[in-house]
Amino acid sequence: MTRRSLAKFLGAALLFSIGLVSASSAQEQGAAAASQPGGAAPTYESSSLAGAAPGANAVQKSAEGKRMGLIGRFVGDQRGAWVSPGHVRFSDMDWLVPLGGVAAGLFVADRQFSKHLSQSPTTLSHYKTLSNVGAAALIGAGAGMWLLSYPKHNEHWRETGFLAGEAALNSLVAVESLKYSLRRERPFQGDGGGHFFQSGGTSFPSEHAAAAWSVAGVIAHEYPGTLTKFLAYGLASAVSYSRVRSRQHFPSDALIGSVLGDLVAQQIYRRHHDPELGGGEWRSIGEIVRGDGERNPANQGSPYVSLDSWIYPALDRLAALGVIDSGFGGMRPWTRSECARLLGEAGEKMDEEGAGGAEAEKIFRLLATEFHDEVEGPPGAGNFRGRVESVYARVAGISGKPLTDGYHFGQTIINDYSRPYQEGVNSADGFSAWTSSGRWVGYVRGEYQHAPSAPTLPATAGQFIASADGLPSASPFTTVSGVDRFRMLDAYVGLNFENWQVTFGQQSLWWGPGAGGPMMFSDNAEPVNMFRVNRVSPFKLPSFLKFLGPVRMEFFIGQLDGHRFVNTASSTVGSWAVPLNPQPFTNGEKVSFRPSPNLEVGLTYGTIFGGVGVPATARTFVQSLLDTGELPGGHSLSIRRTGLDFTYRIPKMRKWLTLYGDGFAEDQIIFFIDQTAKPLPFGYPDRAAWRAGIYVSRLPGLPKLDFRVEGVYTDNPNTGEDGSISHGYYYRAGRYLNGFTNNGILLGSWIGRQGQGAQAWSNYWFSPRNRIQLNFRHQKVSQEFIPGGGTLTDLGVRGDYWLGSVGISAWVQHERWLFPVIQPNVSRNVTAAVQVSFEPQKLFTHSLTDAKETTSGVGGRP
Repeated sequence: MTRRSLAKFLGAALLFSIGLVSASSAQEQGAAAASQPGGAAPTYESSSLAGAAPGANAVQKSAEGKRMGLIGRFVGDQRGAWVSPGHVRFSDMDWLVPLGGVAAGLFVADRQFSKHLSQSPTTLSHYKTLSNVGAAALIGAGAGMWLLSYPKHNEHWRETGFLAGEAALNSLVAVESLKYSLRRERPFQGDGGGHFFQSGGTSFPSEHAAAAWSVAGVIAHEYPGTLTKFLAYGLASAVSYSRVRSRQHFPSDALIGSVLGDLVAQQIYRRHHDPELGGGEWRSIGEIVRGDGERNPANQGSPYVSLDSWIYPALDRLAALGVIDSGFGGMRPWTRSECARLLGEAGEKMDEEGAGGAEAEKIFRLLATEFHDEVEGPPGAGNFRGRVESVYARVAGISGKPLTDGYHFGQTIINDYSRPYQEGVNSADGFSAWTSSGRWVGYVRGEYQHAPSAPTLPATAGQFIASADGLPSASPFTTVSGVDRFRMLDAYVGLNFENWQVTFGQQSLWWGPGAGGPMMFSDNAEPVNMFRVNRVSPFKLPSFLKFLGPVRMEFFIGQLDGHRFVNTASSTVGSWAVPLNPQPFTNGEKVSFRPSPNLEVGLTYGTIFGGVGVPATARTFVQSLLDTGELPGGHSLSIRRTGLDFTYRIPKMRKWLTLYGDGFAEDQIIFFIDQTAKPLPFGYPDRAAWRAGIYVSRLPGLPKLDFRVEGVYTDNPNTGEDGSISHGYYYRAGRYLNGFTNNGILLGSWIGRQGQGAQAWSNYWFSPRNRIQLNFRHQKVSQEFIPGGGTLTDLGVRGDYWLGSVGISAWVQHERWLFPVIQPNVSRNVTAAVQVSFEPQKLFTHSLTDAKETTSGVGGRP
């Protein structure tokens, strides 16, 4: 069976499941309409079997007054279930697509996941028994309530037991129909691949899961207390989990079975429940997602602002001038909605306190124009917006040999999305656009890139790379091929639920303060293809944790590219000609909080796991987080790093002076203190690599002039002393021999694996977007890492000028570098670049809403 055919069958099963939700929602709306004058509502009369409890064992009548016996009721329920896909609405995409994505992801991982479960007969038997006992307990609870309702004369028990049995029966009919139609093999059948349309296959979906969730759903809503829901759904979850661990079903079987059971129970409950007996309301997923039809920013999809946008320096200046206190500069990018929220905060402070001065007022007004739609825009549920954000063309000429390998030596151009460059003429021509509709958001940024060919590094440098990385051989290539390609940069789709934005696609991260490049994740390399969950706007923790102040959180898991060598249990695998397949995965978690308006603190944790030799499964993912497991021969299954960053506005100088820093440690918890460390009890922080900086938002008498300076090092003073930090230690990745890179470019700081460096910038702002900048960068690489060491010094000037929607940026940089392992003499190069940008704004902006006028949200300002 082809994957396309299989996808159709799985889609049909999923569509059947989600259709039940829409059908249930439609039934409730129909019932509400029927209760109005002129509506025709079904009526009930007592059956001889059930006594006088309306709804529970009642015989339902049609609108024409005809009796509907139990068989007729069952047929009606089945008909409602099977025609339910016809009730699906476009608005159901808000939850349908994520559910489908989870199901598809489980389907892809089914075989590998089940393959790595324990196959011990004792373990399998225990889990199989647990699933049988759990399902029997739930069904027995429903049956017991129905039987005991007669001597106890408890009509609520009677309805609960009857509806639980009715839901279980209806779900089993649907599940068995799918099982014997799709005929999927169980994990222990055939080659364990879970193939469909095989003789004897009865794996998809899980009937145990369906029955358990059917009964649990009815009980949890007939008695909607927290404890009841916890016990009912907890036991149902245990049944589903046990069916997977007993290797009776794949994870996708259990998921679809559970969803089917719960949705059938919802349909039965909403069709036949008698509200007079008690119980709670059962809102469908669609109703919960749609809410009351009004969309506030917390439930409106919003694109992220590109990391190289002028918006970040503008908001940074407002924060440094004291009119923004709740921004999280160490977690970027920000969504447009979050930028608008920060702008609203600035407007209120400037109105109420007169803070910021004339320069802040100019910045504010330009940002208010940029975010007019977000601030003034209506929150209607039908809101559709689209915008061609930018179109640009850039050409850069480089005279002299540049450096392009920051992982080993240095980079002439840094923090530039890994755009290719070599000596000669280089170019990048691109566009960006986004659209949002309700909770949905989509963004795309792509460009055509050109770079000329060039000779490879000399043999001495190639041999050093092979030795430093533990590669089996040096690169055999003598030429770096020219580049002519179209490349997607940031390109993703996402959903926003109560300020939790879930996105999938290629995305950039900037996890740290300042402008030089964070230690953990920056835009030095091209964006990683990832699944990402981001709390895009801050919230406050409850109870005793309130002292932490506003909090933001972010999580992602993605797959790297361009890795060519890896250590397995027995050997080094890979080649220079072909990248590894599969490529390793990376994940990261970051939590930032503001215990005071002037202090921001962030904690970061990241890993690399999976790839050749270690399949990427839920188990290996958890092992990577917990630092457990290793391959034969001593290689760790994964590599971990932790980070700490802070931003602090200096007391009595906080409106013009900000101090910040960030650091990371390899395979250690950076903020743990080792009391046994000598000579001072300061263990792990002193084994970390650090970057620190100072930002002066304005100089005395020169409000348009700012200044920033940063220092950074990975050449730790403790390197080599006790063997815990070896030469070239940072940004290595254990068994992943190409390190913490994506397509060969460092994901973290430009400083590299063992270097010291400094950067400085000074901008004179003619307007919030127009400026002239002087910049300086110096890097020194340790000779204990590279034979002879190395130095690099850049001095440059940049200008940005915007006239309406058209902008011109130009910059010139002179560079001097010396790496004896590459060439014995000093090398110099000059880079000159010009970029023309066009931001269409209103010309190609489309907004379609039916919402009413709203008042300004920016402190009452225009």
